[in-house]
Amino acid sequence: MADENEPDLFADARQAPPRALTRLSPLVRRLVAPNASPFTFNGTCTYIVGKGAVAVVDPGPADEAHLKAILAAVGGERVETILVTHTHRDHSALANRLRQATGARVVGAGPFASKGDGTGGLDSSHDRDYTPDAVLGDGERFYGSGFAIEAVATPGHCANHLCLALLEERALFSGDHVMAWSTSVVAPPDGSMGAYMASLDKVRARDERIYWPGHGGPVVEPQRYVRAIAHHRRQREASILAALADGVETIPDLVARVYVGLDPSLARAAGLSTLAHLEDLRERGQVVAEAPVAGEARFRRA
Repeated sequence: MADENEPDLFADARQAPPRALTRLSPLVRRLVAPNASPFTFNGTCTYIVGKGAVAVVDPGPADEAHLKAILAAVGGERVETILVTHTHRDHSALANRLRQATGARVVGAGPFASKGDGTGGLDSSHDRDYTPDAVLGDGERFYGSGFAIEAVATPGHCANHLCLALLEERALFSGDHVMAWSTSVVAPPDGSMGAYMASLDKVRARDERIYWPGHGGPVVEPQRYVRAIAHHRRQREASILAALADGVETIPDLVARVYVGLDPSLARAAGLSTLAHLEDLRERGQVVAEAPVAGEARFRRA
């Protein structure tokens, strides 16, 4: 899922990909699920990796039409593995049905583990029925038929987020960590802005030449793009600090000050990302959380 309206960092990368099966590279094909929304662009990208004996990356939402499209796309081939970057339902909910239909193993992100009551932030968006056959740890490799995938732990958007590096093509299935059409929602308690920024630094230090994200088209020049995203987040942080210095105290008021011209449908996402910034700033000693007044949390500069 993607965040609030963001400036065009690389406008030419923000084209909606076709939904139909598309050959992207010698090893990668893509289908786009029919779940368009302000948070998923024109749908979740499902990738088919390999030839003959294949892996499916992020099968997508529990949509019967999308399941049929995947099975048609791999007609005459064998799905050996279902790889999952994270357990938001728009990415993993179809895994069980696809496993039943193909006999494939589900491998990748660990199950969701709530840090609170399971209802805050995007906790309610997690797939509680996700049951992987194997969990990949950071740096662990999965070997398919003619390709190898390396897991890259990238918490931030959510705690169990993985990127998956396709070693033969120096490509990264970046899930919702890095997308070309928008930055990612980072929503406490499961999401962490500090972890997200560290995960940006982590993937930027790698040598992949292209990212295939969970929504939207490819991320080209990924190191440059990730640097731009990190810079944008630091600008957002500076704007929040400046607003606090002017006496703005609550998240709704901060959103109104910082996100000028925001689409009202994205106000909740903007509020969650603002909270993530505030929590990170509080952990770094720059912001103090005050006692709530009339149920509204308040913040000030330290």
